[in-house]
Amino acid sequence: MSLLWIVFLPLLGACIPLLLARTPRWIKTVTTAAIPIVGLAIMGGYVGQTISGVIPQQSIAWLSHIGLNLAFRLDGLSLLFVSLILGIGVLIIAYAHYYLSEQDNDSRFYACLLLFMASMLGIVMADNLLLLWVFWELTSVSSFLLIGYWFHSSDARRGARMALATTGCGGLALLAGILLLGHIAGGYDLDTVFAAAANIQQHPWYLGALILVLLGAFTKSAQFPFQFWLPHAMAAPTPVSAYLHSATMVKAGIFLLARLHPVLAGTEWWFYLVTFTGLATLLVGAYFAILKHDIKGLLAFSTISHLGLICMMLGIGTEAAVIAALFHVINHACFKAALFMTAGIIDHESGTRDMRKLNGLLRYMPLTATLAMILAASMAGIPPLNGFLSKEMFLAESLQQHLFGGLSWLIPVLATVGAMLSVAYSIRYVHDLFFNGEPKELPKTPHDPPKGMLVPVALLVVLCIAIGLAPMWFAEDILTAAVSAVHGPLTALEIGLWHGWNWPLLMSAIAVVGGAVIYLARDQLFSFNRQFEHRDAKHIFESTVQRLSDGATAVFDRIDTGSLQRYMAILLTTVIILLLVPLIDLTQLFGGRKQLPIDVVSMVGALLIIFSALGVAILHRQRLLALLMLSVTGLMVSLAFAHLSAPDLAMTQLVVEVVSIILMILALFFMPQRTPRASSGHRVVRDIILSSLIGGLVASLNYALLTRSFDSISDYFVSNAKMLGGGNNIVNVILVDFRGFDTLGEITVLAIAAAGIHKLLNKLKPFMPSSDVDGRPWHHIRHPLLVTTVAKLLLPLALMVAVYILLRGHNMPGGGFIAGLITASAMILQYMANGVDWVKDRFNVNYQSLMSFGVMISLFTGLGSWYFERPFLTSWFTHIHWPVVGEFEFATAMLFDLGVYLTVIGATMMILTNFGKMTTRHRPTQEGN
Repeated sequence: MSLLWIVFLPLLGACIPLLLARTPRWIKTVTTAAIPIVGLAIMGGYVGQTISGVIPQQSIAWLSHIGLNLAFRLDGLSLLFVSLILGIGVLIIAYAHYYLSEQDNDSRFYACLLLFMASMLGIVMADNLLLLWVFWELTSVSSFLLIGYWFHSSDARRGARMALATTGCGGLALLAGILLLGHIAGGYDLDTVFAAAANIQQHPWYLGALILVLLGAFTKSAQFPFQFWLPHAMAAPTPVSAYLHSATMVKAGIFLLARLHPVLAGTEWWFYLVTFTGLATLLVGAYFAILKHDIKGLLAFSTISHLGLICMMLGIGTEAAVIAALFHVINHACFKAALFMTAGIIDHESGTRDMRKLNGLLRYMPLTATLAMILAASMAGIPPLNGFLSKEMFLAESLQQHLFGGLSWLIPVLATVGAMLSVAYSIRYVHDLFFNGEPKELPKTPHDPPKGMLVPVALLVVLCIAIGLAPMWFAEDILTAAVSAVHGPLTALEIGLWHGWNWPLLMSAIAVVGGAVIYLARDQLFSFNRQFEHRDAKHIFESTVQRLSDGATAVFDRIDTGSLQRYMAILLTTVIILLLVPLIDLTQLFGGRKQLPIDVVSMVGALLIIFSALGVAILHRQRLLALLMLSVTGLMVSLAFAHLSAPDLAMTQLVVEVVSIILMILALFFMPQRTPRASSGHRVVRDIILSSLIGGLVASLNYALLTRSFDSISDYFVSNAKMLGGGNNIVNVILVDFRGFDTLGEITVLAIAAAGIHKLLNKLKPFMPSSDVDGRPWHHIRHPLLVTTVAKLLLPLALMVAVYILLRGHNMPGGGFIAGLITASAMILQYMANGVDWVKDRFNVNYQSLMSFGVMISLFTGLGSWYFERPFLTSWFTHIHWPVVGEFEFATAMLFDLGVYLTVIGATMMILTNFGKMTTRHRPTQEGN
């Protein structure tokens, strides 16, 4: 089967528990568990290839233009993590069946768990860095849902927010790092990035990319100083904690370090940053684990410590260190998942997780205690369990690094201290829970849980023992393949319980004895720790977020004063500051291109535009006069287009100007005839200075551009408009063919805007003056006879011109947009001349339906090309001989243009007629011809 099913089966399967919401829980559990089991079966079909060195890969084109494809691989590293994610996932689902109460929404829990599983599988199998990042963010979202599963709890909500904010910020840093790596490597596929490893490490951007990637990995895997979020994720149900800490989420950062190890490792920066971070995390996590009274809190900080150990080994980066890191990934997943399950069992059966109350549980829960003690011994690194093997390998590798010169001895010493602390908190876990007296004030009497709840724990305990006794039999093949994917072909792999009397064995013995001493002196440790002021990381996080929010609000309130003049002044001042310095050297503005001579017509037109624009500014308080001056500006711009051989633009500008002026006149009806003086003298001076500077800067930029030579894209369209689009009017061919998708989007937006305006104006009751400026009541004004007569004569003529403009648009100036505006102008003239009721009686058209019909025509014209297996909106054209008319060219683009025509009519009429209807709704009487 396809590799894609391993990822997408749990992604699609997340819907199944929701569909089975009303079925018994055992049915939902079995169905949910079947999904990762099937995934394991699919993976099993590829294990042989992966172990033999052949990497199964599969890719489906998705967003190829940005380098993002649905590309997956199952190399040795992916195989290791997929096995853990699916295998432990099955056990977690079985465990959750018993853990969740009857009041818990198990369907939602299983759905979120499968979504989380799919996102982790996507990370570890992604063969594309961008795709890896997509699933990386999906883990943040799905873990947010799981951590906040008990949303009625404030701790759960806060813990989920903290996890999402921390890992989300790290995800943004990771995205930036991935973009840098992809830019340097020339692509985002892993093979491309791996092949460019040498170029990446020698590139000036290497350090920046490394830091950004490490920020993503460290935040996700709770490395120091980002470890604060993980303990607060313990507010999640224990099955979530067990899954999150063992095989998912926090292991994502470790996986990322291993995945990019061939690209980023081997430099001093990698060694120092990753090794020191791992070592600090190892010590900090182990120290605070001893001090926690909550069982899950102790286990959470122990997870942080063990993640630091793995990170440190990957930082050292030798072959043996990589083996130790990946081997400990397996071992830690086994004992930590089971330890969290035992913590959940104790909480489930005793009603508390407080270790100060939980004592002597061996007597009440013998089976649980036995399993938990074996697991704790593995966590402490006691032989012959699996944790001992990887811990001894870790201690051995700490002795082999020498990059610190004379201070290199500190690394094995601190590693031994970390191992001692690990033994100490493991002893505390065992002694304080299962020995040390009798339970105190427990909510209920503890006892062993149902056998089914212990089965997942028992299976993992057996695995811990089996790997410890026969590591090469259980882990050799998968570990060899995984290390080869990270570090290259293995030279040797030998893991065993006994390697003779050596320094690592001595360090292990010191760790065991030292850990016992630390535990015996725990009271002094608690007293020492009480000397310091302790603040809950959750409260620090919440207060930080609140301060940021308050600061943002203060800045917003400072800027958002409600003054449009202030906004524009700030914006324009910023533009002036940014552009004034680069443009201040006037000698650099001239580009050397020969300038055209100034003719009289152009000069007169330019002066008219300037004076009409000045007139708008000077007469702005007299709105009707200002509107007339504005219409002069629009008319002169239309003539300028015509003068400069752009007839399509000229026609478009002309009809747009007519419709816009009509719209503004209708709007002015509801506004005062004069605007009161609102600006003081100093504001007027300020505005004149700003506008003059902006005008000068824009003129300078235009001058600089127009005096420089440039390569025009018009040559392509000139050469291909007739051959590919079947039209001689290049502008129209671009709109309906080459850039038809843009035009479809534009008319869709126009239709949406018109529908929105229609809804806003439909029941609006604005203030309406009772008389005109001369005091004549509005309801006494009759429609002039001359206007009504001329309007009736112009309508058929305008419609004929519009049809002509529409039909010829593909080969001559015109098109659907211009024709639509001409038709709308003729119709609006009827409304203005005869009134709304008169037109409605004779032309009762639903403009909303007309507009929608136009958009659908354009859309289905584009979809029609799919029937002929051509790309969307591909045009077809031919020549048809019509009687009388003669030869006539027909192109499917004309149908698209028809849709544009109808959309423009419908949208324009919806907007303008609504303004007109508002005037009639408020009049006492309605008179007309």
